[in-house]
Amino acid sequence: MRSPGHISPPRFVLEARFHPSTDVIREAIPMQLQARMTHPVQILPDAMKAMMALKASVDGSGLPAGLVHLVDLRASQINGCSFCVDMHWREAKQVGETDERLFAVAAWREAPYFTEAERAALALTEAMTRIADRADPVPDEVWNEARRHFDDKALAGLTLAIAAINVWNRLNAAIRQPAGARRS
Repeated sequence: MRSPGHISPPRFVLEARFHPSTDVIREAIPMQLQARMTHPVQILPDAMKAMMALKASVDGSGLPAGLVHLVDLRASQINGCSFCVDMHWREAKQVGETDERLFAVAAWREAPYFTEAERAALALTEAMTRIADRADPVPDEVWNEARRHFDDKALAGLTLAIAAINVWNRLNAAIRQPAGARRS
């Protein structure tokens, strides 16, 4: 078992350097992937307890686990959180999600694999994640479509799930938590 202050050992990937006028890779240089610090929820255990209590509330809302993972995956894609993208596609597979649906989540509007309720949840996820992109962050059209598919308890759970993944994404982005660190 790891100590609460454990930071995964550094891992290296190649970063491509492109020629400025041709967009052709001119060299590949090693780039170290390591978190900047021990995760804040490991340093402040009460924060982890709060996040886990929030997750427990979402789990008790009646939302299918697969839907929550799709929501988590989509928000993480938008926010560029490699740690959460890596984690949520894996967890979604464990609850039975298919490769086709996981590969298509970033293009869900054009993919035939999602139900109307899932589409409403993904639209709400995008709106709540991109709140600075428009004057009305969550338009009535998006909210009303989610409302049409989810009762109060499920909609509350969905809203909290989206808020929670955005917190995790922002924490991980700030400390540069690399993908795969969970399995190290």
